[in-house]
Formats: sequence, C-alpha cells, structure tokens
Amino acid sequence: MKKRFLFILLVCCCYGITFGQSQIASPKVVNYSAEQYNSGIQNWAVAQDKNGILYFGNKEGLLTFNGKFWNKFSLPNYTGIKSVKVDSQNRIYVGGEDEFGYFFPNQQGSLKYHSLLHLIPEKERHMAHIWNMAIVNDEVFFRSLSSILHYKNGAVRVYKPREVAWVFLGSVNANVFAQGADHTIFQFDSGRWKPVIESSAAQGITITSVLAYSRDTVMLGTLKDGVFLLANGKLIKKHTAADYILQTDRVFSGTNISNNWFALGTASSGLIILDKKGNLLQRYSYPEGLQNDNIRAAFEDSNGALWLGLDDGIDMIAVNSAVKYIQPDRTKQVTFAIKVFNGKLYIGSSNGLYSTTIAGTQGDDLSLSKGTFEKLKNVHGQIWGLEEVNNQLFVSHEDGLAILQNGTPRYLNNAGSWMLQPVSNVAPTPQVLAGGYFSLELIDYKNGVFENSKRVAGISESLRFIVYDNAANIVWASHPYHGIYKLQLSPDLKRVTHQSLYTKNDGLPATLYNYVYRIHNRIVVATEKGIYEYNPSTNRFFYSDFFKPYFDHIPVIYLKEDNDENVWFVTRAKEVGVIELKEEKKGQVTYFPEIKDKIVGGFESIYPYNSSNIFIGSTKGVLHINYDKFKERKTNLKLLLGGVKITGETDSMIFDGYFVENGRVVNKQPENSVLSLGPDQNFLHFEFASTLYPEQSNIEYSCFLEGLDKKWSAWGRKSEKDYTGLPAGSYVFKVKARNANLESDVVTYRFVITPAWYRSPLSYVTYVLVLIFLIYRLFHRQRKMHKKEQEKLSYLNQLERDKADKEIIRLQNEKLETDLEFKNKELANMVMHLVQRGKVIEKIKSELAVVAKNNQESHNPRNFQRLLRLIAEVEKGEKDWEQFTNHFNVVHANFFKVLQAHYPDITVNELKLCAFIKMNLSTKEIAHLSNITIKAVEVARYRLRKKLSLQTDTNLYNFLVQIS
Repeated sequence: MKKRFLFILLVCCCYGITFGQSQIASPKVVNYSAEQYNSGIQNWAVAQDKNGILYFGNKEGLLTFNGKFWNKFSLPNYTGIKSVKVDSQNRIYVGGEDEFGYFFPNQQGSLKYHSLLHLIPEKERHMAHIWNMAIVNDEVFFRSLSSILHYKNGAVRVYKPREVAWVFLGSVNANVFAQGADHTIFQFDSGRWKPVIESSAAQGITITSVLAYSRDTVMLGTLKDGVFLLANGKLIKKHTAADYILQTDRVFSGTNISNNWFALGTASSGLIILDKKGNLLQRYSYPEGLQNDNIRAAFEDSNGALWLGLDDGIDMIAVNSAVKYIQPDRTKQVTFAIKVFNGKLYIGSSNGLYSTTIAGTQGDDLSLSKGTFEKLKNVHGQIWGLEEVNNQLFVSHEDGLAILQNGTPRYLNNAGSWMLQPVSNVAPTPQVLAGGYFSLELIDYKNGVFENSKRVAGISESLRFIVYDNAANIVWASHPYHGIYKLQLSPDLKRVTHQSLYTKNDGLPATLYNYVYRIHNRIVVATEKGIYEYNPSTNRFFYSDFFKPYFDHIPVIYLKEDNDENVWFVTRAKEVGVIELKEEKKGQVTYFPEIKDKIVGGFESIYPYNSSNIFIGSTKGVLHINYDKFKERKTNLKLLLGGVKITGETDSMIFDGYFVENGRVVNKQPENSVLSLGPDQNFLHFEFASTLYPEQSNIEYSCFLEGLDKKWSAWGRKSEKDYTGLPAGSYVFKVKARNANLESDVVTYRFVITPAWYRSPLSYVTYVLVLIFLIYRLFHRQRKMHKKEQEKLSYLNQLERDKADKEIIRLQNEKLETDLEFKNKELANMVMHLVQRGKVIEKIKSELAVVAKNNQESHNPRNFQRLLRLIAEVEKGEKDWEQFTNHFNVVHANFFKVLQAHYPDITVNELKLCAFIKMNLSTKEIAHLSNITIKAVEVARYRLRKKLSLQTDTNLYNFLVQIS
C-alpha cells in the first residue's frame, strides 16, 4: 500500500514537473476586453462565416468582429447567447434562453433576427438555454436540457431525451452526436437517435466536445475525465501528458487545430494543446498572456488563429503563426545576442545572460521546447555578442570578452567587447580577433585553451563591426560616424601596418551609417543607398552589381547569411526580410510584417540557427521565426467593407457590411443595389477592415473615390474614410489592403448622389428650354430693338434728310421767294411803269387833245393826227403785253395754262384781266393798263365771273389767288 502511494505521488510529481514547464516561446496573444467590444464579460461560443467575420455568443447577445469594428445584436427577449453556428448560406444560427433562430442580413446589409420559436409547439417553447448546436448539410440541431430541436426545410422536429435531459450535442465529420443524462452516447441517423455507447459502457463520462481524430475515429473531450477515442462502437481512454490537469480541472470546450493538434479549454488551467500522441505541446494561461484561465469556447479561424471565449473577455492566439516570442524573464528585456550551444539556448540581454535547456533534433521547431530560463550568475550588464569558436562559447560583454565555462564566465580582458572573428575558417582556429570599445584585440588559442587577449597596436577606435580577410591579412571595420576602416595587419597580427579610412569621398554614398559584413564570400558594406563593394584596383567603393537586383537602393543596416545561402536583412525602417539566393527561388524577397518596429535599432541581431529556427533580437526578448513554416503558410489577405453611413446631426447607416443578392450573401455589391442618395446626403463615412486578424497592426489601406479623386490615397493604417460635401454624380468607392508580402483584391461600393431639384435632369431640360426661350425672346427683343433702333435711326436720318431737304427747300424757297419777290417787284415795277406810262400817255394824250383843239386852225393838224395815231399804236402794242406775260409766268407759273385748261373759251383780254386781278390791281389801274374805261373794266369783270361760273358771294380775287 505504501509503495502504491509512493508510485502515485511520483506520477503526480512527474506530471506536475512536466506540466509546470511551458513552451519557451509563445505566439502573439491579443486581448479584447469587455470595454473594447462594449458588451457582457462572458463569452460561450465562437463561429466564423465565409467572409471571415467572427461571431461570439455573449452574455448580452451576438457580437460580430471584422478585425477593426465590433457590433452587438440582441435577441427579442434580450437573453444571452450560449451557442453560435454559421451554415453554408451565411445564416448565423443562435441559441438563447427560450429563444432560437438565426440572423441574416437584409438588403441594406444589416443583420436581422429571424426567430424559429413559432415552429415548435407552444408547450415546448420553455426550454431554457440552448447550450449546444450542430449544423450538418444545412440541417441545424439545437440542444437544451429538455429537448433537441431539428430544423430542416423550414420545419422543426422536437426530440425528447430518453432519460431526464440531454447533456451534450456536437458534430464531427458530418456525424451528429448527443449524450443523455444517463451518459448514453447517441448518433443521429435517418431521423433517429441511435445509441452508439450505452450507459453501462460510457464509464460515467460527460462529453463537452467531439473532435476529428482520424477517418473512423472521433476524439471526445470530457468534463473531468480526460479524453477518449470513439471507434467502431467502442470507447477507449486516451492517455496524455496533461491527464493530471484534465482529470482534476473541468474541460468546457475543445477544437481541432489544422496541423493535427487538439485544443482543450479548461475552467481554471487555461488552454491545453495536445498532439495525436497525447504530448502536451503548448499551454496558455494568464502568465502566457491570457486575460483569465476560464475558457468557455475555443475556435480556429480560417487563417489558423485560435479564438477563445473567456469568462471575462475574448482572446486571440496566433497559434499557427510562424513567428513567436521568447521572453527569458517577465521584464521583457532588450535582447542583443542569441546562441544555441551544447543543448542550451543562450540569450544575451540588456541585463545579463539567460539560458534554458532545449530538446529537439536538427530541423525541429525549438520554440515548442519546454523549459525555464535561468539567469547566469556573475554575468550582469549588456551582452553584445555570443559566438562559438573551437567549441567554446564567447561572450562579448560590456565588461570585457569572456568564455563561458560551466556556466561561469572567464574574462580574457577587462575592456568592453563588441564581436569577434576567427582568423582561420578551418577549426580549430589558432587565433581570434575581437573588436572592442577602443581597440582591436588578439586572442591566441594554445593547447586547447584561449589565452588572455592582447591589444593590436596601431588602432584605438571603437570597432562595432569587423570582418577579417585572411587572404589579404586585412581587417575591415566600420564606425557608424567615421566611415570604413581598412586595417592592414602585420604577419603576426600584432600591429596595424597601414590604416585607411573610406568616406563619402571614396565612393560611399555617405560617411555616416555604413556597416561592413561578409556575404557570399564578398566583403560588402550596407549603406543608406544599398550594397557597396570595394575595388582594390581603384581603391574606391562602388555600387554592387551582384546585389543590385536584390537591394536596389534599399537603405540596409544589417545583413546575415544563413546556411541555405539566404540573406537576412534589416532596413533603416526596421523592416526584417530575407532574400532567397538559391537558383530555384533566386531573388524572391519575403518580409515579416509581424515583427516590424520590434528590432533593436543600432544593435540588430539575427541568428539563423537553421531554417526552422531563426532567432532575432528585439526590444522585448527574442523573436523566433520558423521559416519553413512561414513559406508553407497560405494566408489570405481578405478585405471587407464594414459599413457606409451618412454623417450629419444624426448618422444614418446605408450599408452595414453584407452584400445580399437573391437571398444569398455575395462578395460584391449587386448591380441592383446601387443607392441614389439625395443632395443633402452627401457626407459619407466608410469603414473597412481585413480579416487577417493576427496582423492587424501591420495592415495598410488605400482608398480611391472614382468620380472625385485623381489618384489612390497614400497607404495608411486608418481603416475609415470620410468624404464631405460630395457634388451630384455617380461614384465608385474603392479600397484595398496590403501588408509586407500581400495585397488584397479591390473592394468597391457604388452609389449616386442625386442633384437638388433645381439640378435634376428635368430641371436642366427646363433650364435649357427657358434659356432657349429667353435667348429667343432676347434675340427677338434685340431684333425688335434693333429694328426700332434702325427705324429710329432711319427716322432720325429721315429727319436729318427732311431737315436737310427742308433746309434746302427753305433755301430754295427763300431763293424762290427772293426771286419771286424780285420778279414780283420787277412785275410790280413793270406794272407801275406801264401804269405810269399809261398815265403819262393819257396825260400827253389829253394835253395833245387840248392843244389840237386849240390849234385846229394851225398849219400842222396833220402832224398832230400822226402823233396821236402813234400814241394809240403805243397803247395797243403787244410787246409790252408779251413782256408782262413772261414776267407773270415766272412769278405765277402755269397760271394761264391752268385757266385755259379749265376754261378753254377764255379770251386773251380775259386772261389779262385775270392776271391784273391776281396782282390785286385796282379797277382804275386795270383801266389804265387796258387802255379802257373803268366802266369797261367793271363790265369785263362781270363777264369774267360769269364765264368762271362764280357765285355772287365768291370773291374773284380770292378765287384767282388759289389758282397756281
């Protein structure tokens, strides 16, 4: 009995020691607290849809996460969600308390809940919590304690337990398993639950998870009995290295991990990861970065990351990542040097040297080794380098160069040391050169022992990087601020015989920040403009043609060649990469975005132990890269448009993350879902994210709004974009994502900003018509005005012409009047002359008559008679009449013609009378001119009136005046 007790105690101690040692490296662990996702602390279930969006069954409802943005959706009765599954149509099935159904996006892309509760009889609707769920061929099974609900083709069938309750439901390899309260294990087959392990053979276990193990075997995780295998109707206990924990703690959840591992979540011991052999590979708990150790759900996403639903929060473990973190102590000290030596991993930090024993053969991933780091005694301060020479471990320390012997340093000098170089490439090397703080040191190796170092004469500079060229017996050294030193050594290596300093004047692109290395049997200098080599014939440095295709003007500050001829490098921007130089992959460049900005600037250190174990010094411990695994991984940089909202006083979501077409979730926006937004809805906010969850901090985005932007925006980490005051038009928002090695497909979203009513097409047509009308009216008005203006001008011209004509006429009239006045005067003068002449003649005649009477008896009567006859002839002469007529016609043109035309029978004497009357001559004057009596004149006037047919009241003078 005592021996048995000791055996059990020994086994427990062994389990405790084994379990107490965790893996030396941990992958990236990201914590999401309740404050971040803004919901309840407890999370019971995790699922993922085909777009990569994650769903969590939370105490307050359903949580969604796309890498950047969290959203919460509540059930109608606001109960917690204990189970979540996603089918092939992207329906998110959930189980709450007295409620079950699914979420599916509407046409706007917003998740809406569709209850299935109405499909079961009312008496079955009080089933309390839906604890488990399984989906096989889009048939959905929901488990509560009182029933299993089978949803198929729009109908629900209720299965009651054989005993008191159903205690488990799960599926694996398209098979659905359940367990009753009596521990009987059932399998669903053709509408029936068939027992595969009866209660008597179930060994009293309570199943909490079913996992794929092999083609015909299922692995069962149990609440507190460890793990079992179910094969061919038999239940087989599976012993593991974690049985001590699995049989004492409670296991709430389990999931398969893609590389044939199994993850089991416990109530208080964190996460346990096993392989098929039962080996404990990894363990994650609070010390490894989890928020707490109570794990209620475990799920592996499409990129191999492990998501944990915790009793307080959500955690993500990049369990399949090729990049892991080694922290020799919890202070996460800066690491400068790493070395694997004699089965131990040594890490030189900013405050001493740490080591741990590692297990594994060449090619194994040493990050999975279990161990505990110990700090070596008597080694304090900064460790700059660790090198193995002649099977001895050198430690370059700020206090000097030392050799580690049985965990204790033996110092070879007391001056700060940077690094060392063997003089010979053939082991054992007889001598070693070491670059120190202020010197170059020489260490001799004699009789299997390294002697104390001796200072090489002729150089007193800080030699941070050195390369020894044994063919030329030259040491190349770089000083970050002075340039590159070429030190020609004496044959015994004890002094520098010639020293040269190369700067910008000697072919280097700059004097500062040049670093010398040996790569591919070439001595090269890493500079801010790429890789340079030395040309001995010109004694100058030149841009390396060999490395140009790989480092074309890349500002490289660190180079390291591994055993496979790959060149690892660090850029000035602290980017870590590797270039394949083997022929089959020559020139292929790979970057590691996970570790950007984690490198120790100025003290870079990369230790390529082998292709599965690349160690890199960082600001917080050591980075471990399994390069073989990294090359095999097939990550997908998927980009999602998370939402589009109209911003303003009240935000309005117009797209909520899901494109839906014909009742199915699709990857791109359907043609018929292009929204037309009003002119006052032109302030838009876009959200986008990548579902490559482990690398969120290294993903950059670029946007382009077709219809507005001229080019893509600069790459940046901001996952939101705002546009304000967009003018009316058709737009296509485009966004893409990238990390160091991948670039996503472009995601697009089309929309239209409609113009204001006064900018609508109809308005523009109206404006055109109105404009045409106005132009027509304007043209018509202009034409009318032009016409009026022309008329006015014509009128004015006419007035001017008329004025001119009038002026001419006036002048002519004046001239005529003058002429007429002159003619009238002339005519009057002539008339007066004739009258006077008549009077004179009459007087002469009278006087002659008197003289003749008085002288009748004179001797000359005959002469008097002749004189009287002569006077009578003068009175009757026509010459004066003709002259009078001519003058009268000039003054009164056509007067006689008009009278003759109207009165053809008018006589000459009557015409004379008319002329005399028109000239307003008196009867007496007419009588003198006509040489007749006044009575004869009056008789002639009377006869003339009759001939002219004048009324008695018509004035003869006025009548004749009117005749022109």
